[in-house]
Amino acid sequence: MKKPFSILIIFTLFAFVYANAQGCMEPTSSSGGVSVIGYIQPEFKNAYNGDNADGSSKNDMGFYFRRARLGVTGNIPYDFSYYVMAEFSSFQNGPYLLDAFVTYNRFKPWFKISMGQFKKPFGLELGSTGCQDLYTINRSKVVNELTSPDRDLGIMISGSTGAKKIFGLEKENFLSYSISITNGTGKNVYDVDRAKDFIGRLVISPFDGISIGGSYQFGRQKNADPTITKMDERMRYGGDITLKKYNFILQAEYVYGGDNGSKLIGGGCGATPELVAGNFKSNGYYAQLMYNTKWRLMPLVKYETYDPNMELEDYDHSAYRQSTITFGLNYYANDWVRVQLNYLYNSETSSSTDIVNYNETSNDMFLMQVQVKLN
Repeated sequence: MKKPFSILIIFTLFAFVYANAQGCMEPTSSSGGVSVIGYIQPEFKNAYNGDNADGSSKNDMGFYFRRARLGVTGNIPYDFSYYVMAEFSSFQNGPYLLDAFVTYNRFKPWFKISMGQFKKPFGLELGSTGCQDLYTINRSKVVNELTSPDRDLGIMISGSTGAKKIFGLEKENFLSYSISITNGTGKNVYDVDRAKDFIGRLVISPFDGISIGGSYQFGRQKNADPTITKMDERMRYGGDITLKKYNFILQAEYVYGGDNGSKLIGGGCGATPELVAGNFKSNGYYAQLMYNTKWRLMPLVKYETYDPNMELEDYDHSAYRQSTITFGLNYYANDWVRVQLNYLYNSETSSSTDIVNYNETSNDMFLMQVQVKLN
């Protein structure tokens, strides 16, 4: 056990990673006492899923709750804080415990240590962005697929340079960090082996309006087949950038995943991932552009693409590259209420000459979501 903790100490001394979304939301009070936090996201979906054998369309249309989350957070004298969040939406298989951790923050912003169940500190769209702060209703498919499970039990060290000047730059949080050791089994699951997942994230923000980040994860898990004694391996790395200028916001992120033995498919926020046996190399990226208008409206466009198996041709019927263009409009009524409209144009890489490998399907989607935060 000496080697993992040696690695943790080294990373703590020399690595700085950004982590402002350890839970879904940030505490609202620095004083003692309990603060109630949470939000609800009622949603409408109209998705076209092709045609039936009789020629009629298979529409998926209806109202549901994307998320319905309620929790508490607070500070305990001296130097401790707590955070608990539960998911109540039955459409996310709720109710269940989502986040629950205790933090020692005597040396913040440079150093904090948390223990419990929390969101993995990997990537921009997952690790640094809460569900209630996403610019689009859905997270990118590459993020949902390659960061699953999105939450885990373990210990996390995090911090930032705060307002301290670094290299003469008057920029707050020039460097920020987060390093975690977790079970690797996901939320609310007891670990059955001694192997652990190691995750780290680095973001450098040298000037106002620019942040450049990198993330890495490695872990081992028992194979689902009890006859296989060799442990599965899971490795991820990614890079991202955020630019803000003249009311424009540009974000882009790339994620690569290597799986030996098995792979988790799906999972996202609240969903249960599916375990598939085999060795896989996967990758994908997204880029999105937003504009803040003076009328509290934010138009946006997002392009994303995901290849679930890089070793197969994109035209292969069993594993093909999937891409989505999202056209969106966000309306921020105030600090607590937001309305989002998204139209998703989905496309699948297909062969134009081989009908067996023709993958393009009619699966575009319209989504509308209303979000209300409770604090």
